[in-house]
Amino acid sequence: MSILGKLSLESIPYHEPILVVTFSVVVALVLAIAFLVIRYNKLGVLWNDWLTSVDHKRLGVMYIVLALVMLIRGFSDAIMMRLQLALATNGDPGYLPPHHYDQIFTAHGTIMIIFMAMPFMIGLMNIVLPLQIGARDVAFPFLNNLSFWLTAGGAILINISLFVGEFAKTGWVAYPPLAGLKFSPDVGVDYYIWALQISGIGTTLTAVNFLATVFKMRAPGMKLMDMPIFTWTCTWANILIAASFPILTAVLAMLTLDRYLDFHFFTISGGGNPMMYINLFWAWGHPEVYILVLPAFGVFSEVLSTFTGKRLFGHKSMIYASGAIAVLGFIVWLHHFFTMGSSANVNAFFGMATMVIAVPTGLKLFNWIFTIYRGRLRITVPVLWSLGFMVTFTIGGMTGVLLAVPGADYVLHNSLFLIAHFHNTIIGGAVFGYLAGFAYWFPKAMGFHLNVKLGKAAFWCWLIGFFLAFMPLYVLGFLGMTRRLNHTNNPEWNIWLYIALVGAFVILAGIVFQLLQLYVSFRDRAQNLDTTGDPWNGHTLEWSTASPPQYYNFAETPVVSDIDAFTDMKEKGEAYVRKDSYAPIHMPKNTSSGIAIAGCITVMGFALIWHIWWLAALGLFGAFVSLIVRVYTTDVDYYVQPDEVARIENEHLDNVAKG
Repeated sequence: MSILGKLSLESIPYHEPILVVTFSVVVALVLAIAFLVIRYNKLGVLWNDWLTSVDHKRLGVMYIVLALVMLIRGFSDAIMMRLQLALATNGDPGYLPPHHYDQIFTAHGTIMIIFMAMPFMIGLMNIVLPLQIGARDVAFPFLNNLSFWLTAGGAILINISLFVGEFAKTGWVAYPPLAGLKFSPDVGVDYYIWALQISGIGTTLTAVNFLATVFKMRAPGMKLMDMPIFTWTCTWANILIAASFPILTAVLAMLTLDRYLDFHFFTISGGGNPMMYINLFWAWGHPEVYILVLPAFGVFSEVLSTFTGKRLFGHKSMIYASGAIAVLGFIVWLHHFFTMGSSANVNAFFGMATMVIAVPTGLKLFNWIFTIYRGRLRITVPVLWSLGFMVTFTIGGMTGVLLAVPGADYVLHNSLFLIAHFHNTIIGGAVFGYLAGFAYWFPKAMGFHLNVKLGKAAFWCWLIGFFLAFMPLYVLGFLGMTRRLNHTNNPEWNIWLYIALVGAFVILAGIVFQLLQLYVSFRDRAQNLDTTGDPWNGHTLEWSTASPPQYYNFAETPVVSDIDAFTDMKEKGEAYVRKDSYAPIHMPKNTSSGIAIAGCITVMGFALIWHIWWLAALGLFGAFVSLIVRVYTTDVDYYVQPDEVARIENEHLDNVAKG
């Protein structure tokens, strides 16, 4: 074996025109961004204020930027799949060869779930959660930085697979024996394994970090049941992450041993069982669905409460319902393989358990309706996303109850009906929630408002495009079209495939409107500044922070008396009060250790994919050394001096007075 392991010039797919063009465009974009950064002398700002930051707010923004970049990548795959299926009809092979198409639908699912939805959720959580509970930062700021860069490292690996080697052709679940060495001898599955392992470690660390933050760093007087509902739904999601992601780590480790060291965990001829992989994968995979959607439920609760001018109806019942969803979400995983030979009793149990989840979910829906009832609802962009969710997610939930019936699932499991249901809940639930939260908290995070007209245009394109793209898949499922096809021969299916393609392009228009909204809003930000620090005049716990918040969050840690403590303070005139003096504030310093450790681990992952053993050892050694340097670095903290605190606080209060 050569010094570069399996890596050679033949590993670069220069014979694939689509990949060559994509590679050229990506390189051009990277060079253009680098030129602009250097041209406007922003390299120092980018490094010192952002890339090495341990500030939860800046890390939240970087998570969301990563999510938006991966949304573009993942949606590009979706457009290519829809176009292929619309063209590859009546015997026409379409424009994508089968091996390329298989990589695309595998990458689409992996990217959208792991590298778009998860970073978007964690980004919102980073920006909002510490502010809501009155904390100056998360419990472990350095760990927060490291978690982000591990996630980014996984995203880098999955994008490298586009140009060096290839990605898995197994579907995003990577079932053996297809994912085993015999049927996938190339590096595609290895890219899949190491991208998920590296990002999964970052996600697990994030959950531990935020659970410690919530349980140990709440403002004095804040009881658990007084926490805002978004904080509660994020907490339930983090409990699920801490409980389920180690399962994913373990099952991918076993698949790695099967592929690298010829173990036989999932090989029948060697005494293993591929069904064990499926059991373990979905023991993580189904809680993952609720990890994605629970924080979105919290966003809708905050948005509807704010824009109706009312307290959330049934605050405690929403907390209990979220907990019930989290617990039940852990005991329904087998409904993902009703058709794989379990007994009737087992299928019946998991079918009934799946249906029961509809009860706490329905309770949430009625609580939102009762929150709106007799309120003065303002139709803002976040409210549009919330109302669109209520309609879309209800449809997805009803189709989920149908699939929970084992007999119906036998007919529909391998059809496009299931694909439509899954997208119905994840897009209509999680993604709509993240986009609602993005519009809702953008003024708090960035200090200025987003363009409303473009925001509404984006919403309507997303909503209309979604129904055009996925309702036809329900029909195709009933007509018998199975999933994972790359061409079709049935003329009755063609019209529905064409409508789905139109829907995908309408969603694309929505994404374009959102990017245009960001450009226009940044261009005109001086005209849309939020100076009050309370952009929506809401009933959520936001405290007296500027927009964007001070880097230390709070000059004095707030003291909580009830669930609406800040609203009470505003009514009593105690919310914005100038202090005579301030105490020094202890803050962590920025660090490059997170980039160094995650960078070395990413290099190690790339080397293991290509069997470059010396480079893998070097990467692991570099990560270890970087960690040791971090551990023995003593100068990691500093104090914000009282005069600096006074200057920032008085500037904020002056802006409030002007506003």
